[in-house]
Formats: sequence, structure tokens, C-alpha cells
Amino acid sequence: MADSDSKSPEFSVREFFQRFPTDKACLDNIMDVRYGRRHVCRKCGKEATFHRMSDRRAFACAACGDHLYPTAGTIFEDTRTPLQMWFYAIYLFCTTRHSVSGKELQRQLGVTYKTAWRIGQKIRDLMAKADGFEVLRGHVELDETYVGGRRPGKRGRGAAGKTIVMGLKERDGAMRTVVTPNVKKEMLRGVVKDAVARGATVSTDELISYGLLEGDGYQHGTVKHGAKEWSHYDWRHNATHHTNNVENFWRLFKRSIASTHVHVSQQHMERYMGEFTFRSNRRQMQNAMFDLLIGAV
Repeated sequence: MADSDSKSPEFSVREFFQRFPTDKACLDNIMDVRYGRRHVCRKCGKEATFHRMSDRRAFACAACGDHLYPTAGTIFEDTRTPLQMWFYAIYLFCTTRHSVSGKELQRQLGVTYKTAWRIGQKIRDLMAKADGFEVLRGHVELDETYVGGRRPGKRGRGAAGKTIVMGLKERDGAMRTVVTPNVKKEMLRGVVKDAVARGATVSTDELISYGLLEGDGYQHGTVKHGAKEWSHYDWRHNATHHTNNVENFWRLFKRSIASTHVHVSQQHMERYMGEFTFRSNRRQMQNAMFDLLIGAV
């Protein structure tokens, strides 16, 4: 066996439970991340140490006794599910290659499916929040896809009952996804103008809706997939045009959906896209991804 195959995972289950053995350890971590144990009290205005209270999820100011609830305003607020279960669910999302289904959370956490599904959706919202948003620059690939189950009738663009998702990938940079109601010119134009800096080089396929980009200040090049063209060099802009990176993202996303969730409804597509985009953009170690999500609660 190769050395790389025999190494322990970046963030093992053993390490997780050593770090978070109890609900109190989880609460301490939330307090440390959000406020710190010593800071200026919001009530008395003094810099003081805050001590954990034994009978509630709160810390008390050593100077005036004011209570601070570190889970207030987070996905943990008012939850009756133990914090350690929430943390372990986040751990599972950070250490999986693809995703975590509601049924898998139900089995791992020992909760009802309804509770597991709600936890999963809250974590997906958290991933989208933690990923943030920055305008894409340099060379950006654009491509849209249709997501949905197999059904009779037209395939590809224009297929009925599917969700349209626009993908924007900065070469060697971040990935962005946007769920759109259609692929008309004004719709795609608006997505690009909001997400891509003027002056960027943009690569697309031959869809006519992308035709407005040149006039909007972008250096636009196309590849003609209908003519079996997958890449070409543009001497005007000194750029190689293709959409391979976005297409690879779609391929992995659809494979993940098929293997883990089977089907995702249009109503919840943005959440699942946010989760997968976060994982694609965050290629750092698993424990760093975990810390980033806990910091975004």
C-alpha cells in the first residue's frame, strides 16, 4: 500500500470527538469564535471575562453579570438538538467528497428524517453564506445546464420541467452558480454583468443569448460545440477559449446528485448548488473548512 493510502484522514472522527467531546465544548467553541472569552461587555461597557453558566447556553460578564447567548442569531438558536450533533453533521458535510443525504444524516445522528433534513438544509445555507461573493476577473468561462430527472420529450436546452443553472468559473479561481428562470439574452446578460468585472475575457459556447457580451465591455470568444469544436485560440485577445472547467463542474455535480440525492427539486436547487460550489471553491484541508463554517454561524 502506498504511503498516501495509509495516512489518516485530514480530520478524522477520532480527532473530531477529541476536540468536541461534549455539548459544552461545542458551546465554548462558538463563544470563542463569535466573541472571545474576554471582550467589552455590551451592557456595562467594561472589558471583562465571560464565564459559562451551568444551567443554560449562556456566558455571564464577570463585571456586571449580564448574560450573553453565543448561539443567538445562528442556526443553533432555539434548537433542541444537541450541539454536538449539529457539529458532527457539519463535520460530515466537510469530509464527504460529494454530499450528505437526509437519510444518511438520519442514520448517523439517530434523529428523525424531518430533523435530519432540516439540519442538512441549514448547513447548506451556511455553506452559501460562508462562501461569500467576489466579482470574477481575468478569464471567465460561462455555461448553463439543465438539472432534473429523466423524462420523455425534448432533451438539452428547452427540456420541460428542469431547473436552469448558470455557471461562471474564473480560470484558476472561484466558481459561481446562479439559478435562472430562462436563458434569454437579458437574463444571462444581467447575471454576467453582476458577477463578472468589465474588461474580463469571457468564453462561452455558441448560444445566441451570449451575443450581447462584446458590447458590454467584455472580450468575448465562443466555441462551437455544434461543430464539434471544444477549444480554439483567439489571436485578437491572446486567449484560449473553452468551457471545459464549467462543464467538468456540471458533470461532477450531476454525478453527486444522482448518487446521493437521486433528485433535487427546483425549490431547493440554490441550496444544493451553494453546497457544491462551496466545496469546489474550498480545496483547503477539511478541518479548515469546518472552522470556516463554524465561524459563519
